[in-house]
Amino acid sequence: MKLSEIASTLREIRVVPVKTLGQNFLHDQNLARWMVEQAGISAADVVLEIGPGLGAITEPALASGANVLAIEKDRRLADFLRTRFASRRCEIIHGDALDFEARRLFPVRPVKLLGNLPYNVATQLLLQYFEYPTPIKLAVLMLQKEVAARLSAAPRSKDYGILTLVVQLQCRVEYLRTIPASVFLPPPEVDSAFVRLRPRLPNELPDHDRNLLLSLVRRGFSQRRKQLGKLLKEQLTDWPSIAHEIGASVTARAEELSLEQWIALANLIQPAKARTTGTDTDEQFAVVDEMDRVIGSARRREVHGNNLRHRAVHIFIFNPAGELLLQKRSRWKDRDPNLWDSSAAGHVGAGEDYDETAARELHEELEISAALTPVAQLPASEKTGGEFIWLYRGEHGGPFVPCTAEIDAVQFFAPEAIARWVDERPEDFAPGFIECWRIFRLRNEPRSRSTLPLHLREEDRLCIISRPNFPVRNDCSQ
Repeated sequence: MKLSEIASTLREIRVVPVKTLGQNFLHDQNLARWMVEQAGISAADVVLEIGPGLGAITEPALASGANVLAIEKDRRLADFLRTRFASRRCEIIHGDALDFEARRLFPVRPVKLLGNLPYNVATQLLLQYFEYPTPIKLAVLMLQKEVAARLSAAPRSKDYGILTLVVQLQCRVEYLRTIPASVFLPPPEVDSAFVRLRPRLPNELPDHDRNLLLSLVRRGFSQRRKQLGKLLKEQLTDWPSIAHEIGASVTARAEELSLEQWIALANLIQPAKARTTGTDTDEQFAVVDEMDRVIGSARRREVHGNNLRHRAVHIFIFNPAGELLLQKRSRWKDRDPNLWDSSAAGHVGAGEDYDETAARELHEELEISAALTPVAQLPASEKTGGEFIWLYRGEHGGPFVPCTAEIDAVQFFAPEAIARWVDERPEDFAPGFIECWRIFRLRNEPRSRSTLPLHLREEDRLCIISRPNFPVRNDCSQ
């Protein structure tokens, strides 16, 4: 919209811009198009827009062919946008962006975030939407110039500080350009700036204890002009040696250390937890025949290397709201790293049975215990990696303490969201989970034996229709 159109539209829908809501409406259409270009938006993307206002950015985003989901806090503006874009691929949500759950977007195509963020909540929104794991692949945002400079600052600059490090732990930030106040109606009291953000990959930074790191950063910047060796003397018993180790001067101040140096400092005080627990290649697994009868044992690497049949458990943990907890597998896993998987899962060791393994894995991976109910046994197949799997379900609302050797993150999702996600992007999931999820859905659909779909595989019929008396384990058809 042109400046005159914005003014007349605001009068028509009786909106007087509110400063606390960040209602400064962009009237420079070239800037709006440039912003969309910087995000590389195409028809393959879903755009999440925060604070669309009158649709200055929404219009060029839709013109690119993308689907747009826009969150608008002002009901009058939300109603206006629904009318303006009624025939377009655009959904308008009336609500506060701080209340929106970004996890809802995991099932959709690549998500890119756009918006003119209200200055008073910009930092809070960034930390919330870029908290790992996030479905956001890239963001181009308008922020207060001062905030943009602090987010993108480099060491030894006046803008470099706690906010810089907290945000750059989660994403990489680029300062793109400054925007004068004159391109908005009404003009804000300060200039703005465009920034581009990309979430960090799981293995992009060295492993570290985040809480320790942030506590060191806060203390280090508590007196900006004071030397770190003095500020952190309680944690740093030999600062000259540590400074040399991380490549810093003994007189260094907080603003002189890069993010990587801060991480190295934290790891010298308290090394990151070992990432090998639970992935011992010499761990002994039970080896079974085609009827799931134990015929011996072998080491993990031999079982996986030779595709021997073996046993495993998968556990679905639901919270009281009926959402299913999924884990994102660690990049250190020897199979299916970085993929989403069941709440907990693991191999049956030599001398163990399925029940014992399920209880053990739940505690080892999440540090919880819960009453578990058997759901079904899945036959060994190529899709399960040669594993006979017993699937269990239980209920627990957390908190969870994920084993960092096994798990990068955990998150609850609504079953309907998971169903859509698996259908649209199965490559995001470990194959064993997909098989367990398929069986679970079949078991929980209100169908009788006579109405089961004709295309159902015979082994699925055996596992689903014939519910064995627990704890019989020899054959899913018993």
